[in-house]
Amino acid sequence: MSLRYIAFDLDGTLVDSVPDLTQALQMMLADLDRPTVSVAEVTGWIGNGADIMIRRALSRAHAHDPDLDPALVAQARERFNFHYENNGHEKTVLYPGVKDTLNHLHQQGYQLGVVTNKPYAFVPAILADLGLAELFTDVIGGDSLSTSKPDPEGLHLLRDKHGLTNAQMLMVGDSKNDILAAQNAGFASVGLTYGYNYGEPISDSRPTYILDQFSELVSVVANHSV
Repeated sequence: MSLRYIAFDLDGTLVDSVPDLTQALQMMLADLDRPTVSVAEVTGWIGNGADIMIRRALSRAHAHDPDLDPALVAQARERFNFHYENNGHEKTVLYPGVKDTLNHLHQQGYQLGVVTNKPYAFVPAILADLGLAELFTDVIGGDSLSTSKPDPEGLHLLRDKHGLTNAQMLMVGDSKNDILAAQNAGFASVGLTYGYNYGEPISDSRPTYILDQFSELVSVVANHSV
């Protein structure tokens, strides 16, 4: 049975969203009279969803403070949401080759989906602004289900929804969360070297394929044997 469905991570895979996320976090921290953060710091904090990223920003560390005041965290999330929603996504851009590659795969008849740990509320507008929305059959956010990556729940949901087998599915991402989710689901995976992976080489997670350029995915999909 041939490959039928390709699931994609969003941040660090399809789009470079660090500038907008950094700006929203900086404005959130200013509202709370807390020290600011840099683009480099934020780049290492992306991948586990907004709540963890905010906790890391408040703690100024990847290993966030477990004793943060819950009221502070809730206030920080509210301010982050406000700024991220109202500043738009002007600085968020597609990585090279993403749109052409997705269009090609879509035209070839593959079903495409997004499985991201970003809160769902932010995702449709980003996809629409970048002209990608019509390409995806499904969009699953980090709060769409009871779990998020690396849990395989989202990937299994897509498999079962479309009546597919593990062998007909492929997960594409830049983070160990994506590769672990694929492995936990029993799917093949593509690891991209250019995204956000906490400063770790994506090869450490042992994806099925490792790519430096998104456009190389066309060849992988064409030659993938199941």
